[in-house]
Amino acid sequence: MSKKEIHDALSEELLQFLDGQRLVLLSTVDAETGSPAVSAISWVKALDAHTIRFSVAISSKIVPNLRNHPGATMCLIGLGTVYSISGSCRIVEEPMQGVQMRLAKLELSVESVQESMFWGSKIVTEPAYEKTQMIEKSVELDRQVFSILLES
Repeated sequence: MSKKEIHDALSEELLQFLDGQRLVLLSTVDAETGSPAVSAISWVKALDAHTIRFSVAISSKIVPNLRNHPGATMCLIGLGTVYSISGSCRIVEEPMQGVQMRLAKLELSVESVQESMFWGSKIVTEPAYEKTQMIEKSVELDRQVFSILLES
């Protein structure tokens, strides 16, 4: 994917990249202030080249932000570069059934995909994170969320 090209769908490489737990930055418009709001999320899974499902806590500001203004951009750091994936979001299910936390299932309809890494550089180490609290419960919650994200 050329840095100057804007595509309307995820590449096969991005589809595979978004098939598990990834650190993704989600930009929304703050419902109260109208200012940009950026949140780190990790329950993110591409369903197909035009659809990305994700989940957040119902108490997150992301939910009212998207209700007020459905436009959003996901920033992915990986595959040697940075991608900006923009589109319109909708709330698929609130609360998600079959999960031990009060979560919302959301969906981004991909409208544009652009490589947004600054010129002449590449990512040499992808961001990584680890669970630090209640690890067994976190792993079980992850399993539940990812299986339900794929349901219609």
